[in-house]
Amino acid sequence: MRILKIILSLIIIIFWGSTTLTGYSKKVVSIAFAQAKPAKVSVFLLDFTDDFISEIRQNLEEVQKENPGKVKYTFYDGKTNQAIQDEELDKVLQEGTDLILMNIVDRAYAKTVIDRIKERNIPVIFFNREPLTPVPIQSYSRALYIGTDATTAGELQGKMLIDVWNTSKAYIDKNGDNIMQYFMLEGEGDNTEAIQRTKYSVATIEKAGIKTQQVSLKICNWREDIAYNATKSEFEKYKDQIEVIIANDDTMAIGAIKALQEYGYNKGDKSKTIPVVGVDVIPMVKEFIERQYMLGSVYQDARGYAEAMYTCGLNMIEGKSPIKGTEYTLDNTLVSIRLPHKGYFYINIFASSHL
Repeated sequence: MRILKIILSLIIIIFWGSTTLTGYSKKVVSIAFAQAKPAKVSVFLLDFTDDFISEIRQNLEEVQKENPGKVKYTFYDGKTNQAIQDEELDKVLQEGTDLILMNIVDRAYAKTVIDRIKERNIPVIFFNREPLTPVPIQSYSRALYIGTDATTAGELQGKMLIDVWNTSKAYIDKNGDNIMQYFMLEGEGDNTEAIQRTKYSVATIEKAGIKTQQVSLKICNWREDIAYNATKSEFEKYKDQIEVIIANDDTMAIGAIKALQEYGYNKGDKSKTIPVVGVDVIPMVKEFIERQYMLGSVYQDARGYAEAMYTCGLNMIEGKSPIKGTEYTLDNTLVSIRLPHKGYFYINIFASSHL
């Protein structure tokens, strides 16, 4: 009887031990499997049809392919409508995600968006469209902004116009008054980046000793159709006064050129060409510059955006500083990374040579 009890005890111990070890091993495998899953990243975009935003999306997709098993990006189209973006965000917050990349529609709405994300303790990177103030991002320890130095973009636009003025002034200074008369296409009236590009493009020209005069300024909300209509309207009123056109981005520059071409301008004839500059160097604009429809554009690095969001995003998912182990630095807000502009693509329309 005693021997039987000992045997039964051994059987129970062996069964309990094997069950426990099996359960433990299953748990370990489950954890390892969970860790091996790619990070779920929800990317909210202003509008899928926006030229530069589309480039960022394409580059994020390329980064995902180049880093298999690391991230899985899902893209949401805001269609330039904050209500639509809100609905998409609600859905994602309910379903769960590891990281949010936010190209917000209404920049004044940033605090509301951050407060909702903060409730779920999800890291978030705002990009390209900067909130009106850094305060909302500063209010959440798992928030970051990634953008560019708008001052540099304006300065580089100014340098292109300085170069062409100094080398081909006879073609530009139509009335011979030694003043560069310009038409400005501004992205948004309350957008810091747009305002800085406008300010420093003109300030750089004047710093070089060239007098300027604003013929007109139109807010075009970064849209080709609005810039097209604005250019047609202003060209009909100020045809003989507009000597150069400065656009805060390439999408608006395209609208301006298409409008000018309807009047027979900017088709390759030097005597009927108004220098136009933009920002982004999107594929269509590069083609326009090579065909000498457009003077030039400042490089805004879509690949740089994608790489920064990938690297900083993984750090934030892991609870690290977003810049840990990177070459990125935070600006004086302590919550923003500024990506550099990589020069410009420019052809002197009048000299017909690459500079």
